[in-house]
Amino acid sequence: MRIALSQLAGGTEPAENLRLVAEQTELAAARGADLVVFPEATMARFGVPLAPLAEPLDGPWANAVREIARRTGVLLVAGMFTPGDRGRVRNTLLITGRGVDTHYDKLHLFDAFDFAESATVAPGDRVVTASLDGLTLGFATCYDVRFPELFDRLARRGARVMVLPASWGAGPGKAEQWEVLVRARALDSTSWVLAVGQADPATVGDPPATSAPTGIGHSMVVSPLGEVVARLDGAPGLLVADLDEAATDSARATLPVLRNRRTDLG
Repeated sequence: MRIALSQLAGGTEPAENLRLVAEQTELAAARGADLVVFPEATMARFGVPLAPLAEPLDGPWANAVREIARRTGVLLVAGMFTPGDRGRVRNTLLITGRGVDTHYDKLHLFDAFDFAESATVAPGDRVVTASLDGLTLGFATCYDVRFPELFDRLARRGARVMVLPASWGAGPGKAEQWEVLVRARALDSTSWVLAVGQADPATVGDPPATSAPTGIGHSMVVSPLGEVVARLDGAPGLLVADLDEAATDSARATLPVLRNRRTDLG
């Protein structure tokens, strides 16, 4: 399977970000990608009021993404914001195309490093998988990567590729933490991990003015044995890679952590 990770430097205007989604998806499809993944908050980056931007899953922004996926023949994953409770939004991945139309709402909210995502975002309540040409994909978003039990549950539900859009917060040691965590989750679940982040705004001359997690880049494709097989730096870019589906079988035979895990402990 050929996959593409589009590391955008997203802005605050959903229409402009939608234009980038169309442009990048067309480039990825022209290079033979079956799956095209965009970052968390593709609709609009963090650091601005989200409630006025949120749209339902049958709204114009989501439907335009569906049309892009239909036109290009790919499975497309993009981060958006949908209405939540008590004036909050949900941090949603729209997953559409190739006979799939579903969504994942971020389970673990980023209340850390002096940022309180839960003040404006409501948490999701379900684990989500989807099938692409018979291959099961599992979905997680950004801060979810710090919770290995989610990746274990996805793997036990049949996921062999973990799709991880993010908008990682900047700061000392944060890039190193991102790589360690992504590689660890690949090893925990003996699955491919496709980790795509928002590009570092400073690389396009737009350094963030708030403490909001606006991205650091460093998207990567990690094998089921934790090897980084392809990566980007902080700048915007389109990363295209081929996944060897047999590598998951090999990893799970060599490192059978899913089979060896104890479930009988109190």
